Amino acid sequence: MEMKKRISLELRNRTPAEVAELVVDNCRSSDGEIEGLTDEFKELEFLSMVNVGLTSLAMLPSLTKLRKLELSDNNISGSLEILSEKCPNLTYLNLSGNKIKELSTVEALQNLKNLKSLDLFNCEITTLEEYRESIFELLPQITYLDGFDAEDNEAPDSEADDDGNVCNCSDDDEDGEEGAGPVGEYDDEDDDEEGSEGKEVGLSYLMKDEIQDEEDDDDYVEEEEEEEGEEEEADVRGEKRKRDAEDEGEDDDEDDD
Repeated sequence: MEMKKRISLELRNRTPAEVAELVVDNCRSSDGEIEGLTDEFKELEFLSMVNVGLTSLAMLPSLTKLRKLELSDNNISGSLEILSEKCPNLTYLNLSGNKIKELSTVEALQNLKNLKSLDLFNCEITTLEEYRESIFELLPQITYLDGFDAEDNEAPDSEADDDGNVCNCSDDDEDGEEGAGPVGEYDDEDDDEEGSEGKEVGLSYLMKDEIQDEEDDDDYVEEEEEEEGEEEEADVRGEKRKRDAEDEGEDDDEDDD
């Protein structure tokens, strides 16, 4: 897909002035030049043009708010001075995988006063003797070169902010805001749930005891009723035997007469 068409699609019904981030990786530039990108993108902070066949930055518009620029895997060999003219506030620049060979080419980045992180991986310049020492001397404003500082300490991330720390651009900031929640909110909910469960368990236990007590009372009542029934039956049998004995006595008297 051509770069101009890709940029048009990436607008997604927005005006250029509403776009803060733009990624057009792996599309095709026309004759190695930037096309479709204008100075109307005045709010742009992050621009990625990875592997688009660029050989020149001559058509780069003025992007004064741009802080991060990804240009890896292109065919750029020079004319980097345009970056300080068009993007003076860059803090991160990735030129890895390009045709940069000489220190003099990189010297053009001296006017990028806010530049903190520079990547030149897989560029021929990295094969020069004392390459790292030379770059740090040439560009004293940078903190990280190819992901490491002058003391060979690894950068927290591939990009650095104005203080030399990791720069979390809009995507990361939005994700952080979306993912963030009130401190302790979830812990309180968990505690409430645990407390509710404890109350439910205690209530169930008490109800169980009450039910058991009622059952015991019912059993006791039944036993009393059974005992009373047995006593009544015994009384009835006693009365019957008494009457039978009296009847027998009367029969004996009649026989004597």
